[in-house]
This record gives sequence, structure tokens and C-alpha cells, in this order.
Amino acid sequence: MAFSVGGVVRLLRGAPQHPVGPDGRMALSDHLRELRARLIRSALFLFVVFFVALFFYGQPHGGLLELVLGPYNQAREALDQKTQTTAYVAGATGPLMLQLKLCGVAAIVVSSPYWLYQIWGFIVPGLHPKERKWSRVFAAVAGPLFFVGVATGYYVLPKGLEVLIGFTPAQLQNLVEFGEYFSFLTRMLLVFGISFEIPLFVIMLNLAGVVSGKAIGRYRPWIILGTFVFAAVATPSTDPFSMLMLAVPMLVLFLIAEVVARTVDRAKVRKRAATGTDQWADDEISPL
Repeated sequence: MAFSVGGVVRLLRGAPQHPVGPDGRMALSDHLRELRARLIRSALFLFVVFFVALFFYGQPHGGLLELVLGPYNQAREALDQKTQTTAYVAGATGPLMLQLKLCGVAAIVVSSPYWLYQIWGFIVPGLHPKERKWSRVFAAVAGPLFFVGVATGYYVLPKGLEVLIGFTPAQLQNLVEFGEYFSFLTRMLLVFGISFEIPLFVIMLNLAGVVSGKAIGRYRPWIILGTFVFAAVATPSTDPFSMLMLAVPMLVLFLIAEVVARTVDRAKVRKRAATGTDQWADDEISPL
């Protein structure tokens, strides 16, 4: 029994079984062993969170189902009494599949900090010290930005659903199939979450030397126009509130990204001038 427990511990640790080089180099088999251990730990943590989500699924106050139905219930309360709408689950296996699907998605989202950390922990030894520094900064910023975007989308959804369901004629009743509603909810929250990450990717491109702060400023009017067009397409409702709730934060983040990019560019110019490694501007033709 002790041997089996020790074997499980070694399996979860994924420690290298060959000598590690002075620069941290490991044998391929040790890399694969570490990857296996991180995948197993992530899967175990995911299953634990999944069973916890099953417990909170049907709680009357603050339960998982109530959280998912929140935007729909708010929209239904705000609708005119002439508009009748009901959410339903179809089929004998529908309720079971609904519970498993909701708890599975909740487990993936809630456990994401842990399994993303496992991915980062596997990749980071292969990065240079400067790359490790920036990866920590981006990891610290990307997560909160994504969840702020998701929270914004959750706040906007009731108004959007109210507008969409409000198109139902008074002679008809709108039956909302829960599977379709949940897919719509998930897509919208992902759109808002990923949209809040786009300015961060712009900063990454600036650090990589692909785009400069001056170029971002030059195309600022087109960025503003494109942001509003994207927000109008991404939010399916016709009300301007939902569009503005996506477009305005994105524009603010883009302006912050431009300021950061210009600051980074000035720092690069000062560094080149101090070291004498660059005598020409980035947009100047090299005489060599």
C-alpha cells in the first residue's frame, strides 16, 4: 500500500529521473513526464471543482442554475405584460444533460487559474529571463481583464435579451429552449471577455516590434470606427446601450495601449541612443 501511494505521489510530482543540466535542460522523457503530471493534476482539480458545482447547481439562492438564468429572468421581468416568454428543457434526458453541461462549463471556468498556471509552469522554463518577466506581467493582467469583460457582458445581457424577446408578436408566446439560451449566453460572455484582451495583444505586438505607438495613433480614427462596427455586430440586440457597453471600454483600453506603446517606444529609443546600437529611426531606409 505504501508503495502504491508513493507511486501515485511520484506520478503527480513528475520529477525528472535523469540528471538536469546546469542551464536547466532536461531529457525529453523527463519533459514528457512533467507534462503528464501537470495534465493529471489539472484533470483531478477539474473533477473536484465539477463535483462541487454539482452541489451548488440547484441551490435556491445563489445557485448555479439561478446564476445562469439571471439575465433571462431580469429581461422577462422588464418586458411588457403583453410579451409572454417561458424557458423550457426538452426531452427525457434534457434535465440531466443540462445539469452536466452547466457544471462542466462552470468547472472549466472556475478551475482555469489552476490549469492555466500548469500550462504556464510547463512553458516558462524555456523562456529567456526577459520573456519570463513579461509573461508574468501579461498573465497578471490578462486574467482580470477577461473576467471584467465577462462581468460586463453579464451586466449587459438582460437589456439585450429584453430587446430581442420584445420582438415577439402579442398573439404568440416566446418559448426559449434552455440549451440554445445557454449557448447564446456562453458566446456573448466569451465575446466580451476576449474583446477586453485585444488591447493587451496590441501591446504584445508593440513589445515584439511589429507595431509602433506612432502607427496606432495614425490609425486611431479607423480603430474607433472598427470598434463601433465590431460592437454593433457582436451585440445582437438593436439597443445602443449594449453596443456602447462593449465599445467604450474597448476604446479606453485601446487608448491605454497606445500610451503604453508610445512609452515603450521612447524607452527603446533612449536605450539605443545610450548604447549607440541604432542611428536611424524605425521607419527610415537603411543606408547599408
